[in-house]
Amino acid sequence: MNAHSIVLLVILPLLAAPICVLARHKTFARLLATVVAWSCFAIAVGLLRGVAEYGAYSYELGGWAPPLGIELRVDLLNAYLLLIVSGISAVVFPFGLGTSGLSIPEGREYLFYSAFLLALCGLLGITATGDAFNVFVFVEITSLSSYALIAMGKERQALTAAFSYLVMGTIGGTFLLIGIGMLYLETGTLNMADIAVRLPETIGSRTSLVAFAFLFVGGGIKLALFPLHHWLPNAYTFAPAVVSAFFAATATKVSYYVLVRVIFTLFGAAFVFETLRLQLVLVPLSLLAMFVGSLAAIYQSDLKRLLAYSSVAQIGYMTLGLALANQNGLTGGLVHLFNHALMKGGLFLVAACVMYRVASNRIDDMRGLGRRMPITMAAFVVGGLSLIGVPGTVGFISKWYLVIGALDKGWHIVAALILLSSLLAVVYVWRVIEIIFFQQPDTDREVKEAPLSMLIPTWVLIGATIVFGLQTGWSAGVASQVAAWLLGGGA
Repeated sequence: MNAHSIVLLVILPLLAAPICVLARHKTFARLLATVVAWSCFAIAVGLLRGVAEYGAYSYELGGWAPPLGIELRVDLLNAYLLLIVSGISAVVFPFGLGTSGLSIPEGREYLFYSAFLLALCGLLGITATGDAFNVFVFVEITSLSSYALIAMGKERQALTAAFSYLVMGTIGGTFLLIGIGMLYLETGTLNMADIAVRLPETIGSRTSLVAFAFLFVGGGIKLALFPLHHWLPNAYTFAPAVVSAFFAATATKVSYYVLVRVIFTLFGAAFVFETLRLQLVLVPLSLLAMFVGSLAAIYQSDLKRLLAYSSVAQIGYMTLGLALANQNGLTGGLVHLFNHALMKGGLFLVAACVMYRVASNRIDDMRGLGRRMPITMAAFVVGGLSLIGVPGTVGFISKWYLVIGALDKGWHIVAALILLSSLLAVVYVWRVIEIIFFQQPDTDREVKEAPLSMLIPTWVLIGATIVFGLQTGWSAGVASQVAAWLLGGGA
């Protein structure tokens, strides 16, 4: 693996997107998207192994050396996120291959997968770029394709959800651009490594403070940080099911990466947490997200909406790890990126299987599905146990590190609240399990198990929640290395 591989992560999906449009063939478009996704995943695996062994990779676009030229740069943090994004796309893109009747617009499949590839290009670009302005460029590529994908949902509310996301996404993107512009005004460079070197000289200036505020709020909107999360429930509920699975597992993770990069690489943990004392804001918001998101999930009648509000709560766990700013806490936040991608991606694919067979995601319409779709519903049970944080699942690993991180700082109340919030997850997960296994169906209509082309991707993600819940050396091990590197300066 060499530095030239980095640019392929961006170029492959970017070139494949217009090819899908020109071909105008649904099967070809899906196969091409799947091949590209798996190619990107293979490259990401190689990059992570290479970075762990040899150090960071740098690719100079156009042969112009940074900081004057645009740079693609992959260090341990980038490589970790690239693997998550490309891995999820490799599983989600072939979901339902060879079946018809999915919630993808009939006759517009080639446009659907073209937009999907552009979204993948944007997410990988955000993660791999070493140039602050190009973070904004790739954010816009991701956002524009996301609006189109959400609007392709079959229900009329999909258009409203896409418009709401467009408004909030535009505000978030504008805030990011203003913050980046102020950093350029302060440092005279857009290269993030160069900004990190120059910014400490003027770190306390009014311009740098305002730049941090804009970057934090803009990243918070994209992350759906409470209380900036209002776009997320509708977007995840009314988008096509595979779109919900993909974005729930990747988009918020990349936004989290942007905040981590801003805090630890550009401004530094000492300035953010000792001078600005960001934890005084971030800890209460994280705890509120954990409880408000879970309470809202309890009262939902739609499975996808329940999972969407659950995501708001899970984002709270991630940002709490960020606010703890110690080895165990930050490890918990970072490993939860990987763990949440597995369990929430798998659970949204379960919702896609249910929609395919029942034509509804209403929880009341799922009565008795445990006997009619046992393999699919077993996946929901395993994913639900992981959301709760039952030992042996990945959800337990994340919460274990967060609790230890809170105890390391002497925040015993926070540790107790982490455990208490898990009990709320028991309520909304058990409510669904009770309906699908212990209630009789309303009709005698025959419901078959989901096709194998849907079950395999679903169980790849759900099964991984058990594998990485028992074997934590890779996920938690890499997250711990990244946390130590970030707390040491991230340079």
